[in-house]
Amino acid sequence: MSTSVAPSSCLHTTHLPAQQALRKRAAEEGCEVVVVSAKVESELNGMPDEEAKEWLEMLGVEAGEGGGLGALIRATYKALGLQTYFTSGEKETRAWTIRQGMTAPQAAGVIHSDFERGFIRAETIGYADFLKHSGYGGAKEAGVLRLEGKEYLVQEGDVMLFRFNV
Repeated sequence: MSTSVAPSSCLHTTHLPAQQALRKRAAEEGCEVVVVSAKVESELNGMPDEEAKEWLEMLGVEAGEGGGLGALIRATYKALGLQTYFTSGEKETRAWTIRQGMTAPQAAGVIHSDFERGFIRAETIGYADFLKHSGYGGAKEAGVLRLEGKEYLVQEGDVMLFRFNV
């Protein structure tokens, strides 16, 4: 469930009667409540990152707390049983949406059916390690690159390179 609120109340809404009622109903239905201020999101859209961060802090949002459209997207993915994995090469990095619980070959099949049919293995790095070690090369040197087989269940944020043969 989501709701749009005025900027002044977008961050501290647990005390509002309407929010309490919404949260109660969402809990009964096993849902999350995501509070979004369309006005805040609109204003954030055009701001440089540093300025947006300062403005959110002024409104009372702590760094990493999430909120707004990002939180809405995460909650929607969770409710739909979806997750994201990445592929990254020299020319581009791409995000792929898959169902939670998919194996590496099934995830590869989202890119192309030949990848699933001829799946050999997936070179896999967690997203945080990929960033920390500046990509595949650094991750391999640091020993955090994993070789995963056909039974591997893809995790949220995995960065994968599929090896296949058809």
